[in-house]
Amino acid sequence: MNKYKNIVFTIILCIITLSTVYSKTLPLLGKTIYIDPGHGGKDPGAIYKDLKESDLNLIYSKTIGNKLEEYGGTVYYTRDGDYDLSINDKKRKKSDLYNRVSLINKSKVNIYLSIHMNSEKTGIWYGPQIFYTNINKDNKLLASIIEKDLKKEKLSTRKLSLISNAYMYNNIKIPGVLIEVGFLSNSSDRYKIIKEDYINRFSIVIANSIIKYFNDK
Repeated sequence: MNKYKNIVFTIILCIITLSTVYSKTLPLLGKTIYIDPGHGGKDPGAIYKDLKESDLNLIYSKTIGNKLEEYGGTVYYTRDGDYDLSINDKKRKKSDLYNRVSLINKSKVNIYLSIHMNSEKTGIWYGPQIFYTNINKDNKLLASIIEKDLKKEKLSTRKLSLISNAYMYNNIKIPGVLIEVGFLSNSSDRYKIIKEDYINRFSIVIANSIIKYFNDK
C-alpha cells in the first residue's frame, strides 16, 4: 500500500512542479488573443511618402503576436497580409469593420488588441496612446496596465482616452483595447517606429502588460 501511496505522491509532486515551471516560463498558456492589424488592401490608412499605416500595423501585430506565443499564448489575426476584410465594394469600410467585429466576437478569445498608427495635421503630437470603451468592464483595466507600462519604459507620456463613438469598438463584446503605436505625421515618431529594436521593445512591453492583466484578474 505504501508503494502505491509513494507513486501517487510522486505523480502529484511532478504535476505541481510542472505547473510551477509552466506558470513561470509560459505564463500565457491557455490564454487566447485576437490581434487586429488595422486597415489593409485598398485601405492603407495614414500615409507618409512610402510609409503606409496598414503595413506598419501588420508588422507590429505580428511581432506582438510572436512575443505572446513565446509566453504560451494562442494568437489569431483578423488579417495576415495586405488586404482588408470587406466583401462589399460599395460599402467597403463598413463591411470591413463588420467582419472584424464578427470574427473577434465569434472567436470567444480572452482579449483582443487592435493595432493602429495615428496621424494629425499639425505634426506636433507624438507617442503611443491607448484607447478603450466602457462596453466591457475589463477594458479600462487592460488599458491602464498597458499605459502604465509604456510610461514606465519611457515609451509614452500620453493619457488613456475613452472611445465614445466608434462602430467597431462599441460592438466588440470581448475585452480589449485600441493601441495607437505612434504618429506617422510626427517626424520623431516616424524615425522610431520603423526601427527593428523599437518594434521589439514596444512589443515586449505590450506582451508583459498582457501577462500582468491576466495575473490581476
